[in-house]
Amino acid sequence: MYIIVGLGNPGKRYEDTRHNIGFKTIDALADKLNIKVNKIKFKGLVGEGRIAGEKVILLKPHTFMNNSGESVVEILNFYKLKPENLLVVVDDIDIEFAQLKIKKNGSAGTHNGLKSIVNLIGSKDFARFKIGVGKKHPNEDLASFVLSNFPSRDKKHIEDAVDACSESIIKTVTDGIDVAMNSYNNNIYCCLLYTSDAADDMQC
Repeated sequence: MYIIVGLGNPGKRYEDTRHNIGFKTIDALADKLNIKVNKIKFKGLVGEGRIAGEKVILLKPHTFMNNSGESVVEILNFYKLKPENLLVVVDDIDIEFAQLKIKKNGSAGTHNGLKSIVNLIGSKDFARFKIGVGKKHPNEDLASFVLSNFPSRDKKHIEDAVDACSESIIKTVTDGIDVAMNSYNNNIYCCLLYTSDAADDMQC
């Protein structure tokens, strides 16, 4: 059994922001698996189904990003699962735009959602699926950047990265994380490297 969590912020205001890439991936995964993520439980929205016979529960915490761990620790405790049964999807500003990076474990880095999860479950030993959402301008406020929407030129590439991430999660459940990492890790779903000061007419 796996708990698959996409991090983000609830509400229409945040729906298409960079910080909500985890929610977007859960939505894409739910569509592929024909799972409805609409039950209010564990301080979030949940839905359950199966991948190749393996039970999976999809979770979108509604505690807001900085308190994501409150939702995650509740669901892990309820099902008496170890962190090794947890897969978390997050946005990342430190990797290339539209890049997918899969890690078996590790520190939370600067991501407040991951920090909350690590602090509350007391472990770094869970898989995380990171999607690059671009890099801010040097003088730009980080919170403003991650809570901004993608420009129209970037949406197709982010959609491709989200789709690949959902496929990599399915691959993780069916074949193991090592196979998924070999197939998807560090792939970039944009043909040009993205920088925050790129020209407005830059095309990937």
